[in-house]
Amino acid sequence: MSVEQDPQGMTRRQLLRHSAWFGAAVVLTVAGGEVISQVADAQNPAPAVDDPTALRFVQISDSHLGFKGSANSAVEDSFAHAIKQVNALPYRPDFVAHTGDLTHLSTPAQFDQVKQMMSELKTGQVFTVPGEHDSIDDGGQKYRQTFGAGTQGDGWRSFDAGGVHFIALVNTVSLEKLGHLGPDQVEFVRKDVAGLSSDTPIVVFSHVPLFAMYPAWGWGTDDAVQVLSLLRRFASVTCLNGHVHQLFTKTEGNVTFHSATTTAYPLPKPGDGPAPKPLVLPAGKLGDALGIREVAYHKGSQALAIKDVRLA
Repeated sequence: MSVEQDPQGMTRRQLLRHSAWFGAAVVLTVAGGEVISQVADAQNPAPAVDDPTALRFVQISDSHLGFKGSANSAVEDSFAHAIKQVNALPYRPDFVAHTGDLTHLSTPAQFDQVKQMMSELKTGQVFTVPGEHDSIDDGGQKYRQTFGAGTQGDGWRSFDAGGVHFIALVNTVSLEKLGHLGPDQVEFVRKDVAGLSSDTPIVVFSHVPLFAMYPAWGWGTDDAVQVLSLLRRFASVTCLNGHVHQLFTKTEGNVTFHSATTTAYPLPKPGDGPAPKPLVLPAGKLGDALGIREVAYHKGSQALAIKDVRLA
């Protein structure tokens, strides 16, 4: 496989056309069983979230507490800024989901720090999935000791909120180059969705993307198709991931994938350089590459609105 093309036949040029790097909001609407997505910009802004009955949650990702490097010498400060931004929203999120790499080196002190910081979030509940940086040397044991309450296996779980079924998956504990779910987790999903109606909206959280975004850099999950095949019968499936430290949107049939940005430091676009190393941005520009994600689900209209908000 060359660096310029992934196993799905997507060239790097095509990949970039599917991308919303560093800043666009994406609006999704479910109509007639079809997921329709469009990038919002100044000419086509995202709709205001004014439905008082909407389910609202926030995604944050890749805080990397403990990182020391020139790309961001104060990741704790930028994460604290993200928490303040969540708390300043004009509504109280039903929950906040952190999609992994909470820490940089998975030390007890780093896990304790991120837990204490997230306890300041003004929300109903906080959910997490581990990143590969949260599983260094111990298969995620320290992560689960801190954040594993109510989960199964390596830390996966499901829950329902506001008419939506949520599935939080772990694809970083057994990864080699690509993310990996494993047969136990696939079977968990099989049993979990078996009794759901096909018109139930599904939202899936993971750290590594569940599609082949850029396998040359490990940006994909080798057995994701086994889980996605179990979700094909549902009219609306949205997969939210972290790991790549930048915004990206891709739709495959009834499944739409959204990669989130980071609160720590940006990574290069796929193929820009030999490896995904932290990018050092000019002074004053780092905040433009960092952010949080607001999501609202309008049950009456079956509209899922996603808005990415910068930390700057």
